[in-house]
Amino acid sequence: MSTALSERPAGTPPTEGGAALRRVLAGNGVVTALAVLLSLAISAVLIALTDEDVQTASGYLFARPGDALSAAWTAVTDAYAALFRGAVFNYRADGFADMIRPFTETLTMATPLIIVSLGVAVAFRAGLFNIGAQGQFIFGAMFATWFGVNAGLPFGLHLLLVLVMGVLGGVLWGGLVGVLKAWTGAHEVILTIMLNYVAANLLAYLLTTPILRGSATINPVSDDLLDTAMFPLLLGDGFRLHWGFVLALAVTALTWWVMERSTLGFRLRAVGANPAAARTAGMSVKGAYVSAMALSGGLAGLAGMTHVSGTENALAGSVAGSFGFDAITVALLGRSNPVGVLFAGLLFGALRAGGVTMQSETGVPIDVVLVVQSMIVLFIAAPPLVRAIFRLPAPGAVRARRTADPVTRPAVAGDAPAPAAEAALTSETPTEKGQAR
Repeated sequence: MSTALSERPAGTPPTEGGAALRRVLAGNGVVTALAVLLSLAISAVLIALTDEDVQTASGYLFARPGDALSAAWTAVTDAYAALFRGAVFNYRADGFADMIRPFTETLTMATPLIIVSLGVAVAFRAGLFNIGAQGQFIFGAMFATWFGVNAGLPFGLHLLLVLVMGVLGGVLWGGLVGVLKAWTGAHEVILTIMLNYVAANLLAYLLTTPILRGSATINPVSDDLLDTAMFPLLLGDGFRLHWGFVLALAVTALTWWVMERSTLGFRLRAVGANPAAARTAGMSVKGAYVSAMALSGGLAGLAGMTHVSGTENALAGSVAGSFGFDAITVALLGRSNPVGVLFAGLLFGALRAGGVTMQSETGVPIDVVLVVQSMIVLFIAAPPLVRAIFRLPAPGAVRARRTADPVTRPAVAGDAPAPAAEAALTSETPTEKGQAR
């Protein structure tokens, strides 16, 4: 399709539909969707190669190739069908509640992932690579747990206090990185990686002391949070989905507003795009770095609080799991856009929830889910590779074609100069104008 569009004779004005189609094909949304499909296709090959029936049929591949193809198709479709039943809708279940339970599990698992990924995305937009969401998640969980166990307050006040303290824990751990980067020039990647280890080992230590360890156990686990510090269930006792998911939706909307409509978001985006230009315009680059990392850490800490007060009910050394590192993938997949991060988080929540069913019903290792996530990162990080595989036009080529081939029609009084004429009047080529900008 893209080949046919690119072979339009020179000088022929592009049709409105053709120009719109090229813009869609050149967009990041198409590249993201194709990256996910490529990852699923590669994982399908791995599923087929590791299936015992496929391996057996491959022993006489040249005599009866249809058997191997049929076995491969069965292995792949059964695995992905089980993934769908475990993540979206279990059409084999007897009651409606059991049918929709997989989807509620997807939402439950996606809740903390969405929030922590929003934090990573905010740092990305400010030009910072926050690898420390794991440590900030842990600090938020620690702060939330201590107040959730020890502060005896009425339901609404107690949950609000735990939420605020979870955010505060993440703000302190993330803001520290911003301060060190702004006033010492230390690189945020090194800082956040090292602080991840500090947070994880500090948690392991505190769980062996009376500060966090439960009073009735010698195991490194905290006491259960009080009921007043837990999120209420959203759909009743039969489901694990809680009001933390509604909070995740609200935080997504708030993050979008902050980054796209507020003065703070404008400053962060300006510094992320060009710190030197932002400084020339009178913006405080140091202040932006501190604000970005504090906001990013606060969201990660809120995710830790949501995880503890939503499903875990207690603090253990493994509370963070891989949330902080998966958040980097989700933020990349969502193009650091809050709405994109929301849908990317739901996708990864579905992979987490469905992977268990896929393994239990078909024997496919759950590590295949990790392969899918890893391949998504690979393709998202290399969009030219995806464009080359599917022969998609590059965004720059689409803009250049619109400039070089203006639609020819009679001039009307008041019309703005055509791009080529404007370039000639100003003695600049379109390329030179782009470089000047």
